[in-house]
Amino acid sequence: MNIVIGVLIVAVVTALAVTVMLLVRRSAPEGSYFADGDRASGVFGVLATGFSVLLGFIIFLSFESYDDSRTGAEEEATLLVQQVETAQFMPADVSERLTGEIVCYGRSVVNAEWRAMESGTLGDTVNPWGLAMFRTLETVEPRSATEQSAYDRWMDQTLAREQARLTRIHGAEGIIPFPLWIIMFVIAAMLFAYMLFFADSGERAVTQGVLMASVAVVVSFLLLILIFLDRPYGEGAGKLQPLAMERSLRLMSSVEQAIDLTLTLPCGSDGTPR
Repeated sequence: MNIVIGVLIVAVVTALAVTVMLLVRRSAPEGSYFADGDRASGVFGVLATGFSVLLGFIIFLSFESYDDSRTGAEEEATLLVQQVETAQFMPADVSERLTGEIVCYGRSVVNAEWRAMESGTLGDTVNPWGLAMFRTLETVEPRSATEQSAYDRWMDQTLAREQARLTRIHGAEGIIPFPLWIIMFVIAAMLFAYMLFFADSGERAVTQGVLMASVAVVVSFLLLILIFLDRPYGEGAGKLQPLAMERSLRLMSSVEQAIDLTLTLPCGSDGTPR
């Protein structure tokens, strides 16, 4: 959801809420439907406070998940560059193959995996190039101390990369359960309905409209923020993009040029196997 669509949704909801308020105002008694306005305002304050506290807590947890997804993507990209460097100290017969598979892994993340996360269809699938690197590593037999050290280091980096990948894809599934969404929207509807009982034919239409519009705008924007944080991947401002992995792919290319390494990659530009 981009900013324009979000603003349009808020505008439509606010317009509908204000329209209903003004329609109810026509037949409302002077002083609103409540005989005791102070007591009614106190009850509304309790409802609004409870909704705000619950929503604020959920937004905090959602933002934490959003930030974890971003951090996981950056850590995964950084570890991939480190593995390119580690691969150069592996036995010569597998060093070039591992390096090519690392590059293909990065390309696969930027293209296939990111599109799947945006659509929420990634599920429990694994990156095929992660499996390819595992099969290649099975053929490695370190002989020198340098190769043994590189092998051990590679295993540590692989474990950290896989954990970073799990952190990255965790946010793509959404962390807010469906029953909680129902509760949030039901409470929001209750707030709008309760506001209608403050309709007062003795008040000016502008005052009544502003009263309802203020509540509608605040509640709508808060719910939209929650939807945004629950689905951090996609198009639009603030959505997570594979910028870190794209930067790492450029760094890998620089490393290849620096060490005069010419690779024959087993994948295309989008990471699909040749």
